[in-house]
Amino acid sequence: MSGSVQDRIVEKLTSALGPRHLEVLNESGHHNVPAGSESHFKVVLVASAFEGLRLVARHRMVNRALSEELDGQIHALALHTYTEQDWRERHGDAPMSPPCLGGERVDER
Repeated sequence: MSGSVQDRIVEKLTSALGPRHLEVLNESGHHNVPAGSESHFKVVLVASAFEGLRLVARHRMVNRALSEELDGQIHALALHTYTEQDWRERHGDAPMSPPCLGGERVDER
């Protein structure tokens, strides 16, 4: 698996947890690290896999999926893990976008 650390995080979490919503933000620029670093991330993840699990169990699932990256490349990982009900209670009924699976841009001329 190649690409940026951020891309690998997206790929691994999408594969492992099939999220309803996933945001991975590289927050390295807010820390005392060299420009272009990929060492500090924030993950916002909504998944049915979290149903019935306490917060620590949800975080362990994410940590297992990202074990290789956490073992070396990632210095800090802020996790915000929600079930769909958790998300609705905190953020209302605004629709969540599914993670992008790639594709080509269509020119509508």
